[in-house]
Amino acid sequence: MDVVRPELDIAVRQDASGETVVALRGEIDIGTVSRLTDAVEAALAEAPDRLVLDMAKVTFCDSQGLGTLVVLNRAATRARTNLILMNLGDFLSRLLNVTGLRQAFLIREERESPE
Repeated sequence: MDVVRPELDIAVRQDASGETVVALRGEIDIGTVSRLTDAVEAALAEAPDRLVLDMAKVTFCDSQGLGTLVVLNRAATRARTNLILMNLGDFLSRLLNVTGLRQAFLIREERESPE
């Protein structure tokens, strides 16, 4: 019997506004946080003013994932970059509220539509 490993797809792009957007799809957990960390650290190396984590397609986040988001937020602060969580679903929004971590992050509730 094969064990199905959770996946996390990561796509990094420059937005028209100059923001670096890291779009995530899948699960943020102990099996995927190292890939997330690598992607965010690589993006921070480019010294963007704002680094946006688009969480619209994140389906799960465990305590390891939450801890990693906190560590990445601190790394962004040290790099003088604003880390913004965008498009939090109900699950992630509740998770941040219940853990008291919501105020630790800059959160953009929904994507601004380009004009």
